[in-house]
Amino acid sequence: MKIDGQCHCGHVSYEAEIDPEKVSVCHCTDCQKLTGSPYRVSVAARPENIRMTGNPPKVYLKVAESGRTRRQYFCPECGSPVFVCGEDPETTPWGIRWGSINQRGELVPKRQIWCRSAQPWAARAFEDLPSAERD
Repeated sequence: MKIDGQCHCGHVSYEAEIDPEKVSVCHCTDCQKLTGSPYRVSVAARPENIRMTGNPPKVYLKVAESGRTRRQYFCPECGSPVFVCGEDPETTPWGIRWGSINQRGELVPKRQIWCRSAQPWAARAFEDLPSAERD
């Protein structure tokens, strides 16, 4: 599936070819801190299937609880997280942050990881909450 996307301000933009079956939810504490929410959603893509169409993102290295180094890519202007990958960006799959994808409505998570860190209320969080179409 072809997708495109950008950070919140549009400074960083990209196009990619992804497999919609590779959408996942991560409940790890790093993702909770990075997103300011109880989990993060992303889709895996091979690095050769991602093409930058705007300005390049900024990157910093973070050693995860697993001991692996993760490259966190974000917009240097607005701070939006856009990508993540392992130590070698040329060979390891990249995670494209779901919120940056224009076609995100078509991408349904197919698995969850780091469930031991999941907030206990997350699975049923929205079932009984009042809702509004707009605010």
